[in-house]
Amino acid sequence: MFKAIPAALLIASALLSTTAANAATGTSLAVGYGDLDLSTDDGQGDLQRRIAFAAGAVCEYNQFADISRMSIGKACRSGAIAGAQPAFEEAVANARHGTVTVLGASSLIVTAK
Repeated sequence: MFKAIPAALLIASALLSTTAANAATGTSLAVGYGDLDLSTDDGQGDLQRRIAFAAGAVCEYNQFADISRMSIGKACRSGAIAGAQPAFEEAVANARHGTVTVLGASSLIVTAK
């Protein structure tokens, strides 16, 4: 029960932290993972869920009333998730090998495609 509250706060903060380059258009979101252990399946699953949630937000996936626009939103969401996968895989590889980035951010960017 207590794990859900911090996770919800992190998701909310991820939604509010748009990148500076895309702040005007709102087409990208930073997804934090500094609180996750990406060397575990649970940590990886949590990050995948955050990526999917952010992709839905940047693509306004659930905001379309008609079927044709909904399919565009679905395609955008799928593309955004796929676009974040290289950064996800790099973060997981770094966690598995104990790589630390000094002064680096523990976040990846999800962008509408």
